[in-house]
Amino acid sequence: MSGEASLPDIDVTTPSPARMYDYYLGGKDNFPADRRAAEKALSVVPQGRAVARANRSFMVRAVRFMARNGVRQFIDLGTGIPTSPNVHEIARGITPDARVAYVDNDPVVTMHNRTLLANNNDGIAAIYGDVRYPLDIVTSGALRQIIDFSQPVAVLFVAVLHFLTNGEDPYNSVGVFRDHMSAGGYLAVSHITSDGTDSAVITAIRDAYANASAPAVFRTREQIREFFTGFDLVKPGLTEISRWRGNNRKTAELPALRFLGGVGVKR
Repeated sequence: MSGEASLPDIDVTTPSPARMYDYYLGGKDNFPADRRAAEKALSVVPQGRAVARANRSFMVRAVRFMARNGVRQFIDLGTGIPTSPNVHEIARGITPDARVAYVDNDPVVTMHNRTLLANNNDGIAAIYGDVRYPLDIVTSGALRQIIDFSQPVAVLFVAVLHFLTNGEDPYNSVGVFRDHMSAGGYLAVSHITSDGTDSAVITAIRDAYANASAPAVFRTREQIREFFTGFDLVKPGLTEISRWRGNNRKTAELPALRFLGGVGVKR
């Protein structure tokens, strides 16, 4: 696609967060290095697979909410290995002409998405891009063929910002997209949090991702809330991913690895 960098060679020896996530979800698109790192995390957080599924369910509910509120354009950043239902399947189940751009910096993810979309690519694109360089994404010809920033757009940072260190400025990554969005657009974020997560679990997760292509960075609720600067959080606000417009059972047992999620509308 025009305005897009070519795909790099695939490194099967370095664990990839996207391929580890695929393993948690029971997928087959991962390599031994990914499985070893994922199993290291699961040895300490055995509910890891359930947490991954809860995060996926949060994404489904968030996309449905945004589509039902009139959004017809979606940018899924750090999309991960394709898992049905995908964003375009969810959105088009509500708005048949919804347009979706999938963006990831893992070549395996991009290739799988392009294969998936090969016979269904009208208004959908799989773009190779890195959220650490957000301006490159928002100005790319490949994205602009799909997304019109003069109209409301939903931007999804689902389980991706915790793979950016403070030095990589994740707030700028969100801010660049926010500044290009028109009023009425939406931001969806899910993120691991240090609030309520045992220190031993934090250490174990950090160790599991220490040799991966991106580290695991825990942030507090307030630090995660800061990603929504310029947005008004919709009810129920920033909360446990399983409780964001989910079953809302306050007595439900919380996982050892705490995960917060929320959706905001741009002012």
